[in-house]
Amino acid sequence: MSEDLRETGTDLTTDRMMEPEPNVQRIMWTGTIWFAAVVVSIALSVGMLISSGWRPAVLPEPLQAIWWIGAFAVALSVGLIGWSGCPILEVSVPVASRNKSRTMQFGTFLFIMGGAIAVGVEMLSPAMGSPLAS
Repeated sequence: MSEDLRETGTDLTTDRMMEPEPNVQRIMWTGTIWFAAVVVSIALSVGMLISSGWRPAVLPEPLQAIWWIGAFAVALSVGLIGWSGCPILEVSVPVASRNKSRTMQFGTFLFIMGGAIAVGVEMLSPAMGSPLAS
């Protein structure tokens, strides 16, 4: 490493990591892991809800619509995160780097927000067996 780089504190390894080619490789590798984690977490949470007998229909009308908005956001996030991890480049490496970075970030945002909306609405619904449930 040259003396000039040491003086400014620039780390070549970090700089190289954010270049388009290593960035795309990293996103495709970690995107697969994120995709698996998202699918497993959805399967576990929805599986427990369904097995307990909970359905969106138990919610009052306005909350049902909000729950479906959250569920749609989570479903969209699965597609975005899955596409980010897919080893297909649309045009060029720089374009893929930009697009995969954005879809991974937006997919993660939608997963967190959609999940928070859906779970928040579920928490607002009365518990099954509760006197408030009837």
